[in-house]
This record gives sequence, C-alpha cells and structure tokens, in this order.
Amino acid sequence: MNSILTSKWAKVVVFVICLLPLAILVWRGLHNNLSANAVQFVEHWTGDWTLRFLIFTLAVTPLRKILKLPQLIRFRRMLGLFAFFYACLHFTTWLWLDRYFNWPEMLKDIAKRPFITVGFTGFVLMIPLAITSTAGWIRRLGGRRWQMLHRAIYLSAIAGVIHYYWLVKSDVRKPLQYAAIVAVLLAWRIASWLNGRRHGADATGAVRREEPTTAETA
Repeated sequence: MNSILTSKWAKVVVFVICLLPLAILVWRGLHNNLSANAVQFVEHWTGDWTLRFLIFTLAVTPLRKILKLPQLIRFRRMLGLFAFFYACLHFTTWLWLDRYFNWPEMLKDIAKRPFITVGFTGFVLMIPLAITSTAGWIRRLGGRRWQMLHRAIYLSAIAGVIHYYWLVKSDVRKPLQYAAIVAVLLAWRIASWLNGRRHGADATGAVRREEPTTAETA
C-alpha cells in the first residue's frame, strides 16, 4: 500500500477526487438540479464539504498510525487546502449570491444570527493555516511554532460544527454526527499528546527524538 501512496500519480488522483464535489455541483447547476432554492443549496453543499475536508485532514494522523501507513501524511496538506478552498466557496456564495455585497445587510445578519459570526470565525482561523502551509513558512516559524499555529484547525472544525448546528435548528442529526467525529479526533489528539508527554523521557531522563518537521510531515 505504501508503494501506491508514494507513486508520483497518487497526489494527482487525490487532487482529482477532491475536485469531484465541485464538479458535481457544477453539473447539477448546468442541469437545473440545485433544488428550489439554488443559493441555499450551494451554501449547504460547500459548507458540508468544508467540514468533511477538515475532518479528512484531522483524520490523517490517527489513520497513518493505526493503519501503519506513514505515507498518508503526504496528502494532509492537500486535504487541508481543499478544506480552505471549499470554505472560500461557501463564504463567497453567502457574500455574493446571498447578500450581493450588501455590507449593511451583512452586518445586520451578523448581529442577529450568531451562527454567521461563529462560521466566519472558523473561516478566518483557516486563513493563516492556508498561508503558512508551505515549507518556507515552516522554516520561518520553526517546526514547533508552526505546529502550534496549525492546531487551530481543531478550533475551525469546532466552529464549523457549532455554525452548522445553530443554522439547522430542528434536524440536528448531521451536525451532531460531525460533532461526534470531531470530538473523537480531538480526544485522540489529546490522548496522544498526554501519552507522548508521559513517555517523552526514558528512565535516564533522555528526551525522545522527535520526527523532523517538513511541509508534508508536520
């Protein structure tokens, strides 16, 4: 399996798969199959896929360790950037097609609807993560500080879940499913961190050697 994951075509295949939700959305639009409220459909579609890609990104590290497939880490940065891509589409749909860049109306929306504020906060938190996703930024920030910054992805995921939960109001099954998955991934991360701290030094007090941080392993 690792030989497949290290293939030069693996990233191309993953990239194409990540574009499929957009392709399906465009196809449905061209065939007038976006439901009676097309704008709302696009907002929900892109919002759903933002959350899914955030979850995919967060799941890479646990899966690479559980499945013993270290090469999965090669795709984490791409998945994170696609989460930001779909978040941009989601925000642009609301800004342009829903509110027509009507800033006073948008400010009223934010004041009256806290779910918009929470969702926007999650989006803003993703901006520095997307900007600093390159190897150059890891060198500038240093591996430790870069990793601390990129833990904000959990805050973005939590904000996205709250945003979705407050949005739907009645049928909350889907946001609760997302919440459960994010909670499990966050619990795994906390448990892994605590376990690492506990076993960080051996009986002689020597600190364990950490894996070098790169653009693809961080």
